[in-house]
Amino acid sequence: MSESVGNRTFDLEERTYAFARDVRAFVKMLERTIGNVEDARQVIRSSGSVAANYIEANEALSKKDFRMRIKISRKEAKESRLWLRMIDTESRPEARDKREQLCSEAQELMNICGAIFRKCEEGE
Repeated sequence: MSESVGNRTFDLEERTYAFARDVRAFVKMLERTIGNVEDARQVIRSSGSVAANYIEANEALSKKDFRMRIKISRKEAKESRLWLRMIDTESRPEARDKREQLCSEAQELMNICGAIFRKCEEGE
């Protein structure tokens, strides 16, 4: 699903991939505490699942499968936001700023996937 706004193209498959990639870069900035290591593992998994499920939705065999994958992608974005919020960034202001950006992106991805899901529901 690509959409053009002005001279920029927004490809949700690329955007979800970029989110997962940016989460991985963010994790490298973190202080290695027990909590951060565990929360980082979780956010790496869930952020990758946002992208993987969106890709699977685009390859869905049915409308029902598409809706399910979009719903899972939304759920994984929500989970990613939780894990991001749990990570301790107190000692690293640059990590705190990056975390806020990623939380914002997770929220936007949740909103987009939710809107796609609702539009699918209305189409039936």
